[in-house]
Amino acid sequence: MKRRVLSLILVPFLLFYAHPVGAAEKEERMWQDESIYFLMVDRFNNGDPSNDKNVNANDPLSYQGGDFQGIINRLDYIQEMGFTAIWLTPIFENQPGGYHGYWTTDYYKTEEHFGSMETFKNLVEEAHKRDMKIILDFVVNHVGPEHPWVTDPSKADWFHEKQTMNFEDEDSVKNAWLYDLPDLNTENPEVKEYLIDAAKWWIKETDIDGYRLDTVKHVPKEFWKDFTKEVKAEKDDFYLLGEVFDTDPEKIAEYNGVGIDGFVNVPQAEEMRQVFKKPDTSMDRLFNFWGYNQTFYENPYLMGTFIDNHDMKRFTRLMVEEKEFPGTRWKLALTYMYTTPGIPILYYGSEIAVDGGEDPDNRRLMNFRADKELIDYITRLGELRKTQPALTRGEIEKVYENDGMGIYKRTYKDQTLLIAINNTTETQTIDLTEDQLEADQELKSLLTTDLVRSDGEGTYKIVLDREEAEIYELKSKSGLNIPFLVALGIVYVLFMVFLYVVKKRGKKKKHQKE
Repeated sequence: MKRRVLSLILVPFLLFYAHPVGAAEKEERMWQDESIYFLMVDRFNNGDPSNDKNVNANDPLSYQGGDFQGIINRLDYIQEMGFTAIWLTPIFENQPGGYHGYWTTDYYKTEEHFGSMETFKNLVEEAHKRDMKIILDFVVNHVGPEHPWVTDPSKADWFHEKQTMNFEDEDSVKNAWLYDLPDLNTENPEVKEYLIDAAKWWIKETDIDGYRLDTVKHVPKEFWKDFTKEVKAEKDDFYLLGEVFDTDPEKIAEYNGVGIDGFVNVPQAEEMRQVFKKPDTSMDRLFNFWGYNQTFYENPYLMGTFIDNHDMKRFTRLMVEEKEFPGTRWKLALTYMYTTPGIPILYYGSEIAVDGGEDPDNRRLMNFRADKELIDYITRLGELRKTQPALTRGEIEKVYENDGMGIYKRTYKDQTLLIAINNTTETQTIDLTEDQLEADQELKSLLTTDLVRSDGEGTYKIVLDREEAEIYELKSKSGLNIPFLVALGIVYVLFMVFLYVVKKRGKKKKHQKE
């Protein structure tokens, strides 16, 4: 009897906490849904001391000990922040001192400091078990100065003649030796075949999911057309991310049509760094990049959006130079990067606001004993990208901007998200009208507990503290759930009737005993 009474008491509470579950249609995963963690293998994590040869932690130009096993040991760390893909700097055998991987000496061997081929295959396998993809950095423009081909007379025509790079001359850009690195003659059919075969071999041998293509503008378009066609034929949905290091979108767009899916968006990154390194900076020019991206690139949703990388000062350094607090600045920049079209790419250490100047200072050894506040924020942004399709697939529209206070919305099917970023030194109050947002709705924050309802005139009053950001979902106004309240009332009536019957029966039995 007691158990039956307890069950009835619990029913209303179970009804109260039960939420209706919508049968959301699961859409096919696409590359624009991914978020990428970019790491330099040698500078990330040391998991196997046995390959620590000539390691010198005090010399920024020497090996620091990072390896494949170290990445395997930290896969959960990367996954828990919400990342779905990892981009690795080149892993091929390098000449002595090539800790960064860009001085290749053998395209078919792994660098011994990083580990064996078996360990790398294990890394790919473990990443795939976690539903994460692996992207390798692949260099076809040049090799290391100590590559055996350089001194092989039979390979003399495998290289362009050594000459100083003139960035104003197209022939020089394609043929000169970048940073005095032997420039491969990719017009030579033997060179082209070798490089394409090597790229295909790594896909077949290790099941990787993509390549980041280094120094794209230093290689003829004709080569890329053949390379991309053959490489993509090896694996369905294989992603190619190109690097055309130029701040002019038109220069990057010159490589449309060669088969590369997207490019690291250098022009947008430079503008993001300028806008978010200090407050009270207008976001108007940054908003203009949406138009540039749609105008110049084949698929702007496949562009790689980033804030810093291994070729530029750390974003944290820019903030330090402005005497700003990095954590606050990083949150605003990351909110923008994660909520605008493109594939976000986070450079290792950015999640703990690592500082660093020019190369090699921007390639410091990773520290895993730092404050988790920024990591937690990135984790939340990563969750939202996975659960809110408007962030990865939606249209984007500017709603408001005034000297650093910016608001924009993302719409996809029946979902509307509103992103507000207060990049100013004062609290901002903005009234949005029904011309900007659908009236008689409410804005529910996906980052905090904030809730903004439209008033009788259809106006939404958004109040945002200085240097704060919010992501809202536009939803129907929540109110009294009449069907639920009716059901709850019926339960309580039945419960009271039950108690009355139990009490009456108890009195009757007592009377019979007497």
